[in-house]
Amino acid sequence: MGLIRYILATPHHMDRHYLNHAGDVVAAVEAFQAELDVNDIPLTIFPGQEVHLNGQLMEKVDDLLGIDTGRHYLLLELPHEMVPSYLDEMIFQLSCVGITPVIAHPERNAQIIAEPQRLYKLAEDGVLAQVTATSLVGTFGDQVQRTAKEFVKCGLVQVVASDAHTLKNRGFAMTKAYDVLNEMNSEYPERFATNARDLLNGEQIDMGQIEIPRKQRKHWLFQKKERVK
Repeated sequence: MGLIRYILATPHHMDRHYLNHAGDVVAAVEAFQAELDVNDIPLTIFPGQEVHLNGQLMEKVDDLLGIDTGRHYLLLELPHEMVPSYLDEMIFQLSCVGITPVIAHPERNAQIIAEPQRLYKLAEDGVLAQVTATSLVGTFGDQVQRTAKEFVKCGLVQVVASDAHTLKNRGFAMTKAYDVLNEMNSEYPERFATNARDLLNGEQIDMGQIEIPRKQRKHWLFQKKERVK
């Protein structure tokens, strides 16, 4: 993987702890970009959000930033423990205003780990998903890594994201993640890189053939686990 030239900044929005309004994110990104440019750092930052799913989502749609400037794609985070019963209805409502959800790190959702066919059904409806780089390299444990790889093999995730939070504890692992993709299939790295570019440009993503994933032997539904964001 080459040098990183573009970053989509996606702070958490509308979850239990964070509220990052669209205008505030845009202003912060513009200020940061100005500093990068002044210092001749060849890096372009795009403003975005990782939007937490909730029942009031459509009421706040004007305060949401898409992955692309045309807001054809929206990075959507599910609760970590389960899949809300109103998810399908929310996906339908988003589609009515021209927005396709991209589910963030489904491989770390306890209910999807236990019932991976749920992600398959979402993909059948045209919903996209992104896998976290650190999931692929095993940072979140063997089960999450196995689930992430299974979703890649089945065509249920289309892009890899760093999901970086801090350099010390939740940094970038993109090069290692792309190495894992290459070990799985030499065609994966180019496919995932192309999909990432197309998402940023608001272009259509070719999902290709999808398959029903295998259920993992163990899951997290009744295990105590550290909360991750």
